[in-house]
Amino acid sequence: MYIGLYMKKEMHIEKSLHMQKELQLYIHIPFCVSKCAYCDFLSAPGKPEQVETYLEALMKEIESCKVWSAGYQVSTVFIGGGTPSILNEMQVERLFESIRHVFILKENAEISIEINPGAVSEGLFACYKRVGINRLSIGLQSIHHEELLTLGRIHTYQDFRKTYDTARTMDFDNINVDLMSALPGQTFCTWEKTLKEVADLQPEHISAYSLIIEPGTLFYTRYHNSSKTCPQPNSHDTAFPDEEQEYIMYQNTEEILKTYGYHRYEISNYAKKGCECRHNLGYWERKEYLGLGLGASSLINETRWSNVEHMEQYLGIIKEAQKQLLTLQEQIEETMFLGLRKSEGVSLEKFQKQYKKTVFDVYGRVIREMSDKGFLICQGDCLKLTKRGVDLSNYVMAQFLEMDC
Repeated sequence: MYIGLYMKKEMHIEKSLHMQKELQLYIHIPFCVSKCAYCDFLSAPGKPEQVETYLEALMKEIESCKVWSAGYQVSTVFIGGGTPSILNEMQVERLFESIRHVFILKENAEISIEINPGAVSEGLFACYKRVGINRLSIGLQSIHHEELLTLGRIHTYQDFRKTYDTARTMDFDNINVDLMSALPGQTFCTWEKTLKEVADLQPEHISAYSLIIEPGTLFYTRYHNSSKTCPQPNSHDTAFPDEEQEYIMYQNTEEILKTYGYHRYEISNYAKKGCECRHNLGYWERKEYLGLGLGASSLINETRWSNVEHMEQYLGIIKEAQKQLLTLQEQIEETMFLGLRKSEGVSLEKFQKQYKKTVFDVYGRVIREMSDKGFLICQGDCLKLTKRGVDLSNYVMAQFLEMDC
């Protein structure tokens, strides 16, 4: 936790901050109305009094950063969860008063918040405007009622349309919509309809993820004893798409969205030109970021740590976060597997400038092997995945984790 953590780190940080550096800020709100069947995020339903108690502790944590925060300028803020739209207007205003009291926000800072369809009133949208929120991320997932029910979502497509239309009326001009493919009962036709219907609305950004069944989720309980494409006997659940159908969904997503003016800038993310999510780009480019709230992770001065994940420990601020000073090899590995997620890939010039050796000095054999197989290509200053490489990205990136740097 930062109050304990930074009493020990304070001197080290202050000595390194002779000028303001860029910092990304993540704020975690771990509450939701109900837990979705696929969700493995650190979140759970919360009563109003629990939300208020947590917010008080969160603001104390923010205040504990004041000693060293003057050395940074915050370029992006991302309020995630859970469902941050569970906070009411007064709570949102108090949270941002605390943030602005402690941190210096750049004039053009990207400030995002995740919201659920049907969960934000005009008054709350107006509050978002007042505090400086300028980017919305709406968790739709599907336009089809049956698919939403299977996922455990508590909204309808009509709820989404009302929320989206209200946001536009309130002059929000940077909106992301989250979508999910490879769902139980989903076909390419229903996925295509979801993509086209949402793209017709012309949000600035679309995140299109494939469903992954994670341990600890309701989906894992239902399906872990059977193959993904074959539900357990006597199960009420609809079968997942087979591998061929899932591959067709994945392959055609980029082509469909391209016809609506979206370009793919990361494996699962598409944007209008100039509307890429700056906060997420910062993660993939290994910019420094500070996570505040339950379980939030940070990376500063090549030191990585995470807050405790148990609410009682967090509220008491009695247990220090787990810190991990990254080795040079870990830094290089992160640069590769995060950078290759981006469509533009890894900059050869930046790699050499940062690590005082070329990427070929470190990964020459792997790059040759992956290039010979058609998975990697070097274009100008960039080493990046080919279209075939994107399809097998997990395999390709794993090769960069098995080398001795």
